[in-house]
Amino acid sequence: MTVPLPLPSLQNGQRIVVKIGSALVVDAETASPRQEWLESVAADIAALHTRGAQVIVVSSGAIALARHQLGLTRRVLRLDEKQAAASVGQIRLAQAWTNALSRHGLNAAQLLLTPDDTEHRRRYLNARASLNTLLTLGCVPIINENDAIATTEIRFGDNDRLAARVAEMTTSDQLVLLSDIDGLYTADPRTAPGARHLPVVESLTEEIESMGGAPPPGYSSGGMRTKLMAARIATQAGCAMVIAQGKPLHPLRALWNGGRCTWFLPSPDARSARKKWIGGSLTPAGHLVIDDGAVRALQSGSSLLPAGVQAIAGEFDRGDLVSVMDRHGHCIAHGLSSYGAADAVRIVGRQSDEIENILGWHGGDEIIHRDDLVLNDRSCAQAS
Repeated sequence: MTVPLPLPSLQNGQRIVVKIGSALVVDAETASPRQEWLESVAADIAALHTRGAQVIVVSSGAIALARHQLGLTRRVLRLDEKQAAASVGQIRLAQAWTNALSRHGLNAAQLLLTPDDTEHRRRYLNARASLNTLLTLGCVPIINENDAIATTEIRFGDNDRLAARVAEMTTSDQLVLLSDIDGLYTADPRTAPGARHLPVVESLTEEIESMGGAPPPGYSSGGMRTKLMAARIATQAGCAMVIAQGKPLHPLRALWNGGRCTWFLPSPDARSARKKWIGGSLTPAGHLVIDDGAVRALQSGSSLLPAGVQAIAGEFDRGDLVSVMDRHGHCIAHGLSSYGAADAVRIVGRQSDEIENILGWHGGDEIIHRDDLVLNDRSCAQAS
């Protein structure tokens, strides 16, 4: 007998990414922020914070806020015009969120990302560290694609997939896509009266993906197709995703109270898949030799701290794969180093609270965080 998977809920989400499209943020007639709506979302975020959840917002709207201000009223803009509009509008967008959140005692923080920031390992680690620190400090990061410098060839083009990458990067457990539709249907409900609403999608089959269709006129940029692309990214990273109606006031409160939506359940082996990648047959760029106490700590599930490292070999950068050896030369783990070799050598054997004084910056208390480390049940090769 198959036990049904528990349905996710905002009531138990701990780290939540909320993606908001331009049509929700900006009043199309006045080209100004929908202030009352923003205030309601800020109140919802404050309620989630009070419950103990951390919230990241991925918000569109910069270009739409600046088009009329700059006289760019044509339906299709050139790339350089979009970049100019983004430069102006991003200030207005950030200010709108700052004002709304500050009324609830919350600090907004702005981050602008490009695909390179989520795909390039070193930039990925830097962005992840910044976001984790902001969340620890109780801030609400407001993220948008860096349209002011993004080119046609190198950009997400929609914030659905950007939000999914952010959820993956920050190990979030829930991704909320606030949209102009209340979930996934078997067909476009505007043209197919018999289309069925799907409250839960357990896995992204070819049949499910075919329901995305082409972006319909009047929908937010990207339509359902990019939302399903985002679902694949998020669920494979172990993050549940939900598509919910965002137009009315207090959309997160409505979702909290069981409002109509579509939940996409996380892949049950998503976390292990990432661990398999780390612990696979990749050639490590270097290796660390650790003492017996550190071996025991790793075997009990702890991270690798610099105090337990005795020696370092190889040339590697921050984020590169390294092997972890005990003092007898046995390889006990693979992991992704939080520090490059040159910096790691300087903090070997030292306490974590000394790192910033030694290096002049702090990349984390651990040389390898436990989330980036896999114990080996077989020998692994040393890097030459």
